[in-house]
Amino acid sequence: MGYETLTGAGQELWKEYQDHFPVTQNLVYLNHAGVAPLCRRAAEAMKHLADDAMLYGSHHYDKWLDAYQGLRVATAKLIHADPKEIAIVKNTSEGISMVATGIDWRPGDRIIAFREEFPANVFPWKRLERKGICVEWLSFLDPIDRIEEAVRGARLLSTSFVQYLSGYRTDLKTIGEICHRHGTLFFVDAIQGLGAFPLDVKACRIHALAADGHKWLLGPEGCGILYIQKDIQDSIEPSEFGWTNVASYNDFSCRELTLRNDAGRYECGTLNTVGIYGLRAAVQFLLEVGIDRVAPAIQSLGDRVADAVTARGYSVLQPRTVQTGAGIVSFQKQGIDSRLVVSRLRDAGFEAAPRQGWVRVSPHFYIDPAEMDHLAATLP
Repeated sequence: MGYETLTGAGQELWKEYQDHFPVTQNLVYLNHAGVAPLCRRAAEAMKHLADDAMLYGSHHYDKWLDAYQGLRVATAKLIHADPKEIAIVKNTSEGISMVATGIDWRPGDRIIAFREEFPANVFPWKRLERKGICVEWLSFLDPIDRIEEAVRGARLLSTSFVQYLSGYRTDLKTIGEICHRHGTLFFVDAIQGLGAFPLDVKACRIHALAADGHKWLLGPEGCGILYIQKDIQDSIEPSEFGWTNVASYNDFSCRELTLRNDAGRYECGTLNTVGIYGLRAAVQFLLEVGIDRVAPAIQSLGDRVADAVTARGYSVLQPRTVQTGAGIVSFQKQGIDSRLVVSRLRDAGFEAAPRQGWVRVSPHFYIDPAEMDHLAATLP
């Protein structure tokens, strides 16, 4: 399936960076699509902030502000955006909700969404139906012509970068071109692909994107990013409002409601500083490694899992190709409960997840490829 074609350097990437992941001393961690273990850089950054706050309180508050901007800058570099287009949010759900509730919808507007999405990318759009908004539900397996037909006249299309159960990686560039041709806003839930595969919001014509830090970005829970293209920020109102949404937020006596002139307008009040320290360090670490090196390593690991479990008589939920494969592989065997399989794997030192009758594994680039064969050998 392609892992044999990787260069020698790509095959050895895990050796180069495995020391950055102390979790490898305890587990073969294959649940990065759930909650990833912190990379060493993120953990150390968070410990530094915790110690500093314990010893000095907010005495070094200027360093905290540097961390906020550092995360915006690093994330912007990761997705080829401008730092002024990056807001710091609690999680992906908050980012999606910010877009869904911030648009001035009109009765009769149409949204294109996909049935197989994670609930965070379903409920915010479904809730708009009570306001007279029509949500047309497609399948990620629908042909591209069907998607283009549906997009005609639609106000927004929302999809995920990588589908959370099947591991299907969406052709964002093609869908972005379709949305551009029809004047449709393009939103992406990027949580299952950002940090694992390259993503260029400009090349893909993405208007807005949200992702949490605790999966493929290797950061902590409770800290994520929201990208909103600069020229549409005035058309998406903040759905939460506090003292930091406004341009004059540093002047506590000012009562002027003028919004900040960047994506900071979507940041409502005090931010998760310790989480920001961790996520900034994690994103900077991934940039240092290089997503162009990370992606083929993850693709190779997924291919190797699929081949190995298939050889053991298991079926894989979604066929893998170079274009659509990602870091998630879900598999099952008739007559065997996926929860029992996950329990057996855990007893053998493998961290996986049961999902809707499937065993879902999601290895990151630092995992020894040989462990994928050991995983298969452990299966009942």
